[in-house]
Amino acid sequence: MKRIFIASALLMAASVSATGSYAQTAAPAAAAAYNVEATDIGTLLDDPAAKAVVDKHLPGFTANENIGMARGMTLKSVQQYAPDTVTDKALAAIQTDLAKLPATK
Repeated sequence: MKRIFIASALLMAASVSATGSYAQTAAPAAAAAYNVEATDIGTLLDDPAAKAVVDKHLPGFTANENIGMARGMTLKSVQQYAPDTVTDKALAAIQTDLAKLPATK
């Protein structure tokens, strides 16, 4: 079932700006090199450390055969298509770990 939700999310081309309650517990966006609301998935995939963070909290997400279609979307925008998988809790955990990564060039 999760695979269907993730595949559906990856097939969607629209990106929607949204905010969620997880932002209250997430690290400040200015301090992080990446942000679940602002950084596109393609950028996260291109950085092995950031990709590992996503894999840690969303197992199988980056290995999905349709992930290329979601490269321009953010994790937050994908959440609307897979809310049972890409939860506020998962996004908060990803944001916390992304904030620990060194700033990129």
